[in-house]
Amino acid sequence: MQKNFYITTTLPYVNAPLHMGHALELVRADAIARYKKILGYDVFFNTGTDEHGLKIYEKAIELGITPQAFVDQSFQTFREQLNIFGVTEDIHFIRTTDKHHESAAQELWRRVQNNGYIYKKNYEAKYCVGCESEKTDSELDANGECLDHPGRPLQIIQEENYFFKYSDFGQKLLDFYAKNPNFVIPEFRFNEMKSFVSGGLQDFSISRMKSKMPWGVPVPGDEDQVMYVWFDALTNYISTLGWPDESGNFEKYWVNGTPTQYCGKDNTRFQSAMWQAMLMAADLPCSHQIVVNGHITAEGGVRMSKTLGNGVDPRDIANEYGIDALRCFLLSETASFEDSPFTIGRFKDFYTAKLANGIGNLTNRIMKMAETNLETFPQIPPMQLTEDWAPVLTAMDSFNIQEAMQIVFAHVTELDELIQKKEPFKLVKTNKDEAVQIINELVIKLNNIGTMLEPVLPTTSKKILDTITSGKMPAEPLFLRKE
Repeated sequence: MQKNFYITTTLPYVNAPLHMGHALELVRADAIARYKKILGYDVFFNTGTDEHGLKIYEKAIELGITPQAFVDQSFQTFREQLNIFGVTEDIHFIRTTDKHHESAAQELWRRVQNNGYIYKKNYEAKYCVGCESEKTDSELDANGECLDHPGRPLQIIQEENYFFKYSDFGQKLLDFYAKNPNFVIPEFRFNEMKSFVSGGLQDFSISRMKSKMPWGVPVPGDEDQVMYVWFDALTNYISTLGWPDESGNFEKYWVNGTPTQYCGKDNTRFQSAMWQAMLMAADLPCSHQIVVNGHITAEGGVRMSKTLGNGVDPRDIANEYGIDALRCFLLSETASFEDSPFTIGRFKDFYTAKLANGIGNLTNRIMKMAETNLETFPQIPPMQLTEDWAPVLTAMDSFNIQEAMQIVFAHVTELDELIQKKEPFKLVKTNKDEAVQIINELVIKLNNIGTMLEPVLPTTSKKILDTITSGKMPAEPLFLRKE
């Protein structure tokens, strides 16, 4: 029986182009989706756009167009940008302005409300438009500004809104965590969440006055209120599966699959606590696993920022060096769960050492020897999961893609050393049979490397495997050397 696997990214807001942090999350989720397909899973891969909320509304007003026109334009840009990350075409897109999604969000609201977890009250709070969330004093810097959006004044909200009884779910969440010890990866992020929940949960607002912020999903039964963007947006993870129809894809991938969510570390609370409490409140199954990324930083560990001018545009990297080069750096040179720097110098060093002089040069050397000296190419046996390769699967199963890639690159180095040690290009003159045997072995091992690269470098992997199948040297280098 085929196994089902569901994976989703968070949904980026459409008020700005995708940045390197988006690229990291998307290519990691894409690599895991491709990996699971190789293993025979029936995979549902979800991403999309978060299109409601105050900053979307403000951006549209700034541009002098309607919010709907703005998000329509931005969604098309989002889909086009995914091409520069090499994301598989076999992907499902969800927009939070989709009519089905809006009706699903309203149905989730009704179920949570009918179960007694929504109430209305007057309140005052500090609100960061950049984060689209309320801020306590402990989440602000010395100037009273959001840590993630310094220089942007906080808004003070004073109105009557609906609240979610988050405080009722502290023990329920802790019990759930205890029964699911691998629910959040990595473990240190899970420990942070357990500590956060153990400290006590505060009810939070889940609506806004329509007169102040009209761009949102209408609250069922109250025409004066729209849903708070997070309550609406989080519902996408099940609305994309057809919910509230609880048969079909929802049953297949959420109930009987392993719903897995990638997110950045600043999203951990929303995904692993808030969203899970909302699911519990609606009597729905929780997610299977939350995988948390660190941030991409600039030189010295400083967070990339337009204000500081220290950002690196992923589109520029992909255009100059190729999509696979961008993917490979993000998946092999950035820590799987910690913050990691992305600088042009660091990227160029990696490109030269591991791609142009590494995988690219190794492929050319082996195929030149094979084309010159082999009368027939070896029959490539199915790749055996020997002790050499099994650790790659173990690492991928743990979402430690960097570790998996380190093992693959170790095999690249091993083949280079084998060529240097045995010199089959010289041995062929004195002992052709032994030289041919070595070259055959090199071709088979290169094929294995090409196979293991498929989730990370899909285009390069195909070129390597096609080259071996044809028995011909690559028409051009896999990775052009750069000045």
